[in-house]
Amino acid sequence: MPQRMPRPFRITGYLLLPVLLLATPSARAQSPATPSQGWADVERALGRTGAMNPGDVIKFSFPRSDMHVRVGDVQLSPALALGSWIAFMHSSGGAIAMGDLVLGEDEVGPVMRMLQEGGVEQTALHNHVLMESPRVLYMHIFARGDATRIATTIHDALALTKTPMGAPAPAAAASPIDLDTAMLARVLGVAGKVNGGVYQVSVPRAEQIMEFGMEVPASMGVATAINFQPTGAGSAAITGDFVMISSEVNPVIRALTSHGITVTALHSHMLEESPRLFFMHFWANANSGALAAGVRAALDRMNVKRATAR
Repeated sequence: MPQRMPRPFRITGYLLLPVLLLATPSARAQSPATPSQGWADVERALGRTGAMNPGDVIKFSFPRSDMHVRVGDVQLSPALALGSWIAFMHSSGGAIAMGDLVLGEDEVGPVMRMLQEGGVEQTALHNHVLMESPRVLYMHIFARGDATRIATTIHDALALTKTPMGAPAPAAAASPIDLDTAMLARVLGVAGKVNGGVYQVSVPRAEQIMEFGMEVPASMGVATAINFQPTGAGSAAITGDFVMISSEVNPVIRALTSHGITVTALHSHMLEESPRLFFMHFWANANSGALAAGVRAALDRMNVKRATAR
């Protein structure tokens, strides 16, 4: 009988990992950052301090606190699914920038025109959730070259929207959340962090992601993001995105749907990455432990790092 290959994310027992700073493609807390040489002009252009990540990646968050979006009975927190972000890393050509902008339907055209005029490209435009009100679209962007010019273009594009552009208030101390986060960490095998009333977990892939001959760090938006927003009595609304290679897409769909989790979108976020990646967004509102088990079943079908949270 042929030998059965083990799943790449198998864990014997549950491992509760140290809780580190979490960042998701959708929303990251702006924690105090140690300034990194070369990013001061970018911070000035964007009007706020960025958060430093491994690999000398600096990341900026623009939560859409102006938006009041509902999916059924759930009002979405900015930290759940309404966080624009932009990340920069050094490259031989100056800098690479990647990000995801949360936009209302009427904001898409003006923002796209401004970005194109400034040399910032679009790599995707799509939904993340279903039946939300009002409608929300997500524009993924990419640019290479002078970091300050890129940052200025992105700032000017966001200024055409209702995105709050002032410097964010100092981060408040984390308040208790109405979820058993220790249980969620045990079930998932990865610990996360409470940010803006949402429990956020990030799971990088095990292999290197390359684009234009450079490694793309997880903090540039290539890690699976899982967000839990409490909805009362131990339940949670969950959303985020799984970052998969082609052979993982349908096993992950089967794992999620068999646990009552709806797949809301399947698409690309990038254009020239290797290996080719697919991003799958999802939604459910049910018992948080049962949903964590469904998410874990999906992670077990992916080649992801076991002992990492960010």
